[in-house]
Amino acid sequence: MTSPAPQHRHGRGIAVMVASIVTLSSGSTVVKWGEAPGTVIAAWRLVGASLAWWVVLLVRRRRRGTPFPSKETWRAVGPAGVFFGLDLAIFFAAVNETSVAHAEFIGALTPLVLLPIAVVAFRERPNPRALPFGLVTLAGLGIVIFAGSSSGTATVRGDLMAGMAVCCWVGYLVFSRRARATVGVVDFMSTVMPIGLLFATPAAMLDAGGKLWPLDGRAWVAVAILSVTTGMVGHALIATAQRLLEVGTISVMQVAQPAAAVCWAYFVLGETIVAAQIPGMFLVIAGLVGFTVLQRRTAPAPPASLCEPADTPPNGIAAVPSAAD
Repeated sequence: MTSPAPQHRHGRGIAVMVASIVTLSSGSTVVKWGEAPGTVIAAWRLVGASLAWWVVLLVRRRRRGTPFPSKETWRAVGPAGVFFGLDLAIFFAAVNETSVAHAEFIGALTPLVLLPIAVVAFRERPNPRALPFGLVTLAGLGIVIFAGSSSGTATVRGDLMAGMAVCCWVGYLVFSRRARATVGVVDFMSTVMPIGLLFATPAAMLDAGGKLWPLDGRAWVAVAILSVTTGMVGHALIATAQRLLEVGTISVMQVAQPAAAVCWAYFVLGETIVAAQIPGMFLVIAGLVGFTVLQRRTAPAPPASLCEPADTPPNGIAAVPSAAD
């Protein structure tokens, strides 16, 4: 007879993942709700997240006597931090230029963009049976973009910026995977955030005409929410889920994040969804599920040093969070 422990563990994992999806999917809506330049909110969000992770670092040092991140750690995390900061600044700016639906579903293309890089950089073997699902995803995205072009909140400029953010996010995933081979969760997060801040701040100053201060009350609330939810809680929930669920299950569940983001935008911002976009959204989700499941079967097992990732499973291209995270 099957022990109830694994079932309870699986149920907890599902609940944790649902909470992480709800939390992380709110990010783009909160940015737009803040009614401030997205790059400025990104910079202050990185300030808040950096401070929060360094509090964790200090508490850990006091309790366990662990050292601060070494020079080698900063060097290893550096490239990932650069791409992380640029991604956050560009994506948050894109959210102000286009609809949440466009930004989130463009961001969902990350696994497809990452595929050829993973083949070259990590010698992962693509599953030929997964590639048609990638085409389904692209077709669905085309429907989402072109069917919603007359909704009034989406622009070509914003869509292109969301595409640039995807490229930066892919760079972050590649370099973070390399760094995580030798750097633990807390050290990684407490270094990647301030490094990202160094590169997000100039973009914010250019976008805001050199003015990062002061923000109005609404914008500060948005910064506080993002610092806690997407900067801390969302990633912590995913890290917890990875101890309770298989990575493949997490990968498939994360496909729902763009759809959840659209719901946030509908209820909080009043963004409308054109009826013709709905089939495209289903195609994107179905294509990503098929692509994720099939590609996951060919992904190699991770080295022992990579079994507790910081915020993204490093063993395979299928399990990657959104560029908004």
